[in-house]
Amino acid sequence: MTLLSQSLRELDVEACLAGPLGLDLLAHPRHHATMLIYKIFRANEWQALQEQGETTGAPIDVTDGYIHFSTAETVRETAAKHFAGEDDLVVLACETGTLSADLKWEVSRGDALFPHLYRPLKLDDVIWEDELPLIDGVHDFPEDVE
Repeated sequence: MTLLSQSLRELDVEACLAGPLGLDLLAHPRHHATMLIYKIFRANEWQALQEQGETTGAPIDVTDGYIHFSTAETVRETAAKHFAGEDDLVVLACETGTLSADLKWEVSRGDALFPHLYRPLKLDDVIWEDELPLIDGVHDFPEDVE
């Protein structure tokens, strides 16, 4: 028995899964069973979600048939690429655990895995939201985006 296999045998899987950020052993190795993912909306799109209680997303989401999300590692690049120079934006945070079966991790930009939601986003899915101001041409993300 190798040291690695011995360590894996001794791993308390139940304890790993029980924690708030427990490992999802069936998912991509860098993704947790519950982690925050982010959606950038224009102010009017965020307002529509608040008024209607759910949304099929921005026009690109409707066209593609799913709602595009980003991870903390990719959301800044998403803002720079798809929202360059745009002000009046809002960043939303959602937990992957509440989106579960309808959330698929798919290869996208730069072969990175991106979360895509295959159902309407509900207002109840949003953990927090914050303004995403444009300062000197760069979007200023809240400290909570880690």
